[in-house]
Amino acid sequence: MANKGDEVSMSAVLQNILAKRKLLIWTMIVAAVVILGALIVVGRSNKPAQAAPPPLAVEVVQVEQKDVPIYSEWIGTTDGMVNADIKAQVAGYLLRQNYKEGSLVKKGELLFEIDPRPFQAALEQANGQVAQFQGQLEQAVSQVTQAEAQVAQANSQLLQSQAQLAQSEANKVKTQLDVNKYAPLAEQKAVTQQDYDNAAQTNVAAKAQVESAQAGVAAARAQLRVSNAQIGTAKAAIATAKGQVENARAAVKTAALNLGFTRIISPIDGVAGIAQAQVGNLISASSLLTTVSTLDPIKVYFTLSEQEYLRFTKRELIDPQHGASVAQLELELILADGSTYPRKGSFLFADRQVDPKTGAIRMAGVFLNPGNVLRPGQYGRVRAVTSIKEAALLVPQRAVTELQGSYQVAVVGPDNKVSLRPVKVGERVDTMWIIEDGLKPGERVVAEGTQKVRPGALVDPKGD
Repeated sequence: MANKGDEVSMSAVLQNILAKRKLLIWTMIVAAVVILGALIVVGRSNKPAQAAPPPLAVEVVQVEQKDVPIYSEWIGTTDGMVNADIKAQVAGYLLRQNYKEGSLVKKGELLFEIDPRPFQAALEQANGQVAQFQGQLEQAVSQVTQAEAQVAQANSQLLQSQAQLAQSEANKVKTQLDVNKYAPLAEQKAVTQQDYDNAAQTNVAAKAQVESAQAGVAAARAQLRVSNAQIGTAKAAIATAKGQVENARAAVKTAALNLGFTRIISPIDGVAGIAQAQVGNLISASSLLTTVSTLDPIKVYFTLSEQEYLRFTKRELIDPQHGASVAQLELELILADGSTYPRKGSFLFADRQVDPKTGAIRMAGVFLNPGNVLRPGQYGRVRAVTSIKEAALLVPQRAVTELQGSYQVAVVGPDNKVSLRPVKVGERVDTMWIIEDGLKPGERVVAEGTQKVRPGALVDPKGD
């Protein structure tokens, strides 16, 4: 039991010694850190003080106030003042191309030729039919003349027959009177029976002559009707022949037109495009051969929204009656390379309707194009001064910083300290930006170095 008690007391002594040594070590470490810190502070206090950094040099501009023209801008497409599609009007083989592609051509200048031989043959055939039907017409006229002569002859025979009938009827009356006279006398034996019989026989013959004359009149009348019918038939033949002659003459005109259509000419002065068919090709009617465009002046089509169109008509910039500009607004054309076309243009007309699909209306402007520099199909931007912003505040676009849809500028105060100020921007005018709210005339804003400045920073303004 004594040995166990000694072991416990020895372990307690050892633990106490170890704890004291750990405390001593930590005390020495803390003292070393404190001494090192003191040495650093003393070392720094012995160095000379650094000079304050100089103000940052920045370029500033003053907020400018003046009346500014406001431009409206639209996407435009150039087009010829007149675009004439040159199409074949007859079918045939293309024989010649008589113009140089891309060159200027005059109205009436020959562009293409189609093989004329089939059409020349058709013309000669049509002329032959005219001659044939003309002969038939003359024959029908001759038949009418002959029928009219037969009518005259039938009339003469009718008159002759009527005269014979009248004479026969007169003889019949005379012989009847003789019979009536001799009958009582024969009963009284005042005349011989032979005289009475002769009178009666003569009366019978007179009656027969009357019937024969009546038959002759009927025959003459029938002949007259036949002759008149022949005249009608001949006149109908004349009408038919005249119709055939007219049809043949129309066929001649058609054949002559078709023969003329083999020579395809330019209907306008302009620039001829690339040929769409080659010599030797079989061309069908209405085939497109090329296009000739009048380029001076040249049209530029662009579209306005319905709201813009209504604003322009209310401000009398566009006349709704005629669709053209009443204020004679000048149009500018910005070409695809960013350059501005040197000549000004003007409004020409507005389309008849607003496109219900897009809510836009098509407009046309016109530009002089003496050198044919502009060609149909070019794209550009059309712009015009549509209003004046009075007393507008202007700053360079590079002075405005955009951040998540909001805009701000760095304003340099009288003490040359910077403050960041939110602003409301308006239209862009060339390289400037109209400020609707947030700035005052004459204030200075940082134009270069806006990314370097911080609020409250002291700057060295340059250029003010």
